[in-house]
Amino acid sequence: MSEDRFKTRLKIAKSKVKSKDFTKNKESNSSIGVAFKMSTELVSAVVVGTIIGFILDNWFGTKPWLILIFFFVGVIAGIMNVVKSAKKMQK
Repeated sequence: MSEDRFKTRLKIAKSKVKSKDFTKNKESNSSIGVAFKMSTELVSAVVVGTIIGFILDNWFGTKPWLILIFFFVGVIAGIMNVVKSAKKMQK
């Protein structure tokens, strides 16, 4: 008897989950989450660019130049990512 009740309750729960609309949660991002995402995109682009410059400087022996170049490339890429995310959020 309890097995039949369990199966019935399970069917009801599955139908409720199928009928729910989960797209609402994707659109309503919290402002803290959005700020964290944008800052992470900016910082990670700068860090990756600087690391690439550091590695290439060690290979070619051009100590400060490639680090500086790739640092600024990372800054530009990070700003472009933030701008693209902001435009995407406005839509």
